[in-house]
Amino acid sequence: MAEQERMVEAILFASADPVSVAEMAARMPHGCDPAEALVYLRRRYEGRGVRVVKVGDAWAIRTAPDLGFLMQKEIVETRKLSRAAIETLAIVAYHQPVTRAEIEEIRGVAVSRGTIDQLLELDWIRFGRRRMTPGRPVTFVVTQDFLDHFGLESARDLPGLKELRAAGLLDSRPLPGSGTQEDDSEDQSGQSELFED
Repeated sequence: MAEQERMVEAILFASADPVSVAEMAARMPHGCDPAEALVYLRRRYEGRGVRVVKVGDAWAIRTAPDLGFLMQKEIVETRKLSRAAIETLAIVAYHQPVTRAEIEEIRGVAVSRGTIDQLLELDWIRFGRRRMTPGRPVTFVVTQDFLDHFGLESARDLPGLKELRAAGLLDSRPLPGSGTQEDDSEDQSGQSELFED
């Protein structure tokens, strides 16, 4: 197992992008178990300067969050997102899978093609499955690069309403027409029928 752990460590260290367990298994000799090796490797890196983290369905070696300030000189800010792009990205992240028409309905204004193209170019959103409704509109979902950039394991790790209100980013009053959580769960359970496999 120690040798398998070393192999997984080498693969993750050499890769700029997160690597899935299946990709590791394909690179390692037959009979190796990269998933088990990852368990040991994660334990070994606990409390160190770097950590083994899960990003979506893949794994990567990343700087410990409390030491991120040491890397600030390495960060190059090429361009800022427009307000429209930030709003669109937030809608996709919180409402995915979401169609262009739904984005426009939530924002209250038309979404320019350039805004969607910019987010696709950054590889923060991608095309999802087509809805099984008239016109079969395409949906948008966030990518693994988006999760990696914001240090999230999945979109479920995004801050909720309580956290956003506590941070002062939202009004503390309830949204007009907001239903109970039971209503939300009923809506989501029926959504699976709207998509093709």
